[in-house]
Amino acid sequence: MGHFREVTPGRRVVQRLYIAVMLWFVGRAIVAASKADKDVKQEFDALPDGFTFSLGSLPSGPRMVIQKKAGGKVRYLGQGKGVDIDLNLTIKHLQAFFMIFSFQESTATANARARLFVDGGVPEACAVVRVLDIVQVYLLPKVIAKLAVKRYPVWSWRRHILGRSVVYLRTVTGI
Repeated sequence: MGHFREVTPGRRVVQRLYIAVMLWFVGRAIVAASKADKDVKQEFDALPDGFTFSLGSLPSGPRMVIQKKAGGKVRYLGQGKGVDIDLNLTIKHLQAFFMIFSFQESTATANARARLFVDGGVPEACAVVRVLDIVQVYLLPKVIAKLAVKRYPVWSWRRHILGRSVVYLRTVTGI
């Protein structure tokens, strides 16, 4: 037999950079929504103090880590190096992660297609997915948000406009 050249996959630098920026923004938006939205606050109140979850990509893709502190305070921990994770949500590969965060596929569809692994409690994972859906509704225009979430919520005009403004302001400023 002849010699075969080993082919290695590309590094997908643009996709990795896009996902890293989106995770940074979504992580900060989760913290902002936990202060501004009653439903997100309620979801976090149901989680135990010190609860930490991570959303990332295999094999060593970018990830975000969020922690609920005592008193209901939510913190974005970035990549969370050296942090104990209670719930690890992992997307199978970078391309699947890109499809979810470029809003070509909803989280529910990705889960149905076995692209999402959950290491931790299922009730906590469902709560985190609900939080992600609410945050996506706040961050995205309605046309795109309908693609990203399973069911677009029926909210008052005031909640859409004021809530979105507060979440954006707190996300960008970090307050």
